[in-house]
Amino acid sequence: MPGKGTDPVSIPPSLWDRPETLNALHSRDVGRLFHLVRQYAGASQTQIAIACGMTQGKVSEYMKRGGRQALTLEVFERIADGLDMPDQARMALGLAPRAFIPPADIQPRDTPPELASSSLLGSLEMDHDESEEAGDPLRRRTFHRLAAAGLFSAVLADIPDSDAPLEGVEAFAAALAGYPDVPGGLPEATRFNVSALVASVASAKRDYQACHYSTVIETLPGLLSDLRTASESIEGDTQLQVHALSAEAHHVAASILLKLDDEGLAWLAADRSMQAAQLSQDPVTVASSARIITHALMDDDHFGAATTTASRFATRLDRDIDQHNPDSLSVYGSLLLRGAVAAGQRNDRGAVATMLDEAEDAGRRLGGDYNHRWTAFGPTNVQLHRVNISTFLGDAGQAIAEARRIDLDRIPITERKAALLIDTSRALTQWGKHEKAYEILRAAEQLAPEEVSARPAVHRLLRDLFTGSPASVKKQVQEFTTQIGVYL
Repeated sequence: MPGKGTDPVSIPPSLWDRPETLNALHSRDVGRLFHLVRQYAGASQTQIAIACGMTQGKVSEYMKRGGRQALTLEVFERIADGLDMPDQARMALGLAPRAFIPPADIQPRDTPPELASSSLLGSLEMDHDESEEAGDPLRRRTFHRLAAAGLFSAVLADIPDSDAPLEGVEAFAAALAGYPDVPGGLPEATRFNVSALVASVASAKRDYQACHYSTVIETLPGLLSDLRTASESIEGDTQLQVHALSAEAHHVAASILLKLDDEGLAWLAADRSMQAAQLSQDPVTVASSARIITHALMDDDHFGAATTTASRFATRLDRDIDQHNPDSLSVYGSLLLRGAVAAGQRNDRGAVATMLDEAEDAGRRLGGDYNHRWTAFGPTNVQLHRVNISTFLGDAGQAIAEARRIDLDRIPITERKAALLIDTSRALTQWGKHEKAYEILRAAEQLAPEEVSARPAVHRLLRDLFTGSPASVKKQVQEFTTQIGVYL
């Protein structure tokens, strides 16, 4: 049974020798490590949080299936210190052993000299009375940590300094929370210029589809703030246009946040997209925002609700449009594809077949592969989704057969090409064709580096490939991941 929140964590030394623990350390899988600590040490999430200097909510996010991934050295150091890892465990995690003392002139960058030694070595203040609790140094150290910092420090540990610059996901959080002066927006003179807003939203869409995710992360939060301000200041038909632009921009925000596995902010962005779409009074915009709502539901494992949402909004759009045009037909078909993916993830093969067939019919009616309303919809995109769904259904052979039928040159969008390559690699991994899977992933990285290096889902695929591969391929995968900065 997990201990009380104020009890120190007491980890049996044998935990660090277990194969599953070593695997978690080598792959830097913090969530798996915390599960093992809970299982073998009986520690609660609150105990782990206090020991590691983070919040209970953050520990819960790490432990959630497919949840948050730790990326920074500072976090790994805190965890190693808090759990009192022995040197072999620290080295498995990629950290220096405690016995290593660097030369005085080598210090971590941006670390004050007086803190450099303790930061690198992970040392903690010890009780000068060595006779007290001498048989249990971990309990003594944890007690002093509790006494000195307590729950207050644990709660505040992950809150950034108030004067720290807003960047990355934090800037998205600020923009979605309605903070003023979020960086990255339009110049003051053009903030209410609708043409400039149209161009900026289009640029964000293009960057996303080109897999230039770092550019999107840098520029989009400020644009979201500008669109909010403009929608509150402009009136009439132009305001409806701004609401539609806001729906599209929040759609991009939710998409990028889902790629980063930040489900909470992605949900908020998806909801804002739908709110703005409804204010735009445009049924095609509403249906387009329903796509990202469906995606967010899927990402949170609500596959039944996702399937129903996609189906109902597609039916509503078909009903509300007297005669389909390329925009409405593309959004309609894309919604059906999203619903088919959701149905596949709940193993509803009947719904998958029905929705894919309807989407295929919409692609034929459209007459080719286009990018109307930023959907990349057309007959080829339907084929891409057949590969994706077959992979999730475990039909690796069928997925490869579908992939062989696709002409990569017919896919106009980089993000869609990369998605096909990654799905194909996943199917090859399932099939045991590890060398081919590795070659395909290398091709995906050459085509869209940030799609491979920045996405936790692709990192998990790389770990699966590494784990199951023979020694020759394992070595290539390890060299590749080191090259692109991904830790297995």
